Amino acid sequence: MLLRHIHYFLAVAEHGSFTRAATALHVSQPALSQQIRQVEDMLGVQLFDRSGRTVRLTDAGEVYRHYAQQVEQTLEKGRRAIHDVANLSRGTLHIAVTPSFSTYLIGPLVGKFHNLYPNIRLVIEEMPQEQIEKLIGDDVFDLGIAFAGNNADDIEVQPLWAEALALVVGGQHPCARHETMPLEALQDENMVLLSPAFATRGQIDEACRQNGLSPHVLAEVNSLDAVIELVRKTRLSTLLPAQTGGNRKGVCVIDLEPALLQRTVALLQRKGAYQTVAARAFVQLVSEFGSVEGAPDK
Repeated sequence: MLLRHIHYFLAVAEHGSFTRAATALHVSQPALSQQIRQVEDMLGVQLFDRSGRTVRLTDAGEVYRHYAQQVEQTLEKGRRAIHDVANLSRGTLHIAVTPSFSTYLIGPLVGKFHNLYPNIRLVIEEMPQEQIEKLIGDDVFDLGIAFAGNNADDIEVQPLWAEALALVVGGQHPCARHETMPLEALQDENMVLLSPAFATRGQIDEACRQNGLSPHVLAEVNSLDAVIELVRKTRLSTLLPAQTGGNRKGVCVIDLEPALLQRTVALLQRKGAYQTVAARAFVQLVSEFGSVEGAPDK
């Protein structure tokens, strides 16, 4: 049965007349009568008593009107819900990020998104890049923020901006007042680094190997906050994105010349995936947040 049949049935029940209902519906009276006959044939009952001067609902018609009204009201609620989603008045967005972004990017980015779209529910989880790509491919997450390079075939990569690693030290470190250091100085550094479970650690190890460097790694931890806390309270140094260290009190960021490692921050999503209105809004916002030429403007 078509929605049109229900709409026509309710109009006749409301007006008590095929003629008046046809006028309100902007259809011919014979066409309306034919549609109502089709409804009665499908249901196998007579819905209207046509014997009097006015058209009245039969007992079966009264019962059917109750359910027909519920259907029409439910569909109208659905229409309004779609309108709300299209206007970002409701919805949920699942985003996965690598650990380094939670310290300097997610706060300002999500804060801005929430201010623009306060009724969108955000679910944000931190995890390694390999896991991000798998879960995006499985449609568990809508979007991911990680790095470009060697990405899975089913992942669409949108480059955002370049990110360089810097030497991050605490106030007790002998080089705390330096703004730059030569790359070869890393050879003499006592360091705390993220554990090998992190993609960043693998990239650091490879970059050091390519440059003939072997810094003294005296501590390994699986928490970015723990790395920064150890740097703050000891003379150990670490290698982190410049933005990460720059947002923390009690630590200093020293640029390396030449850079040890540069990588491209990227927005990840599954190729060909349906993109919700909320996801499209987030993609637009993060695209405006920075560019491949420089770090994001926070």
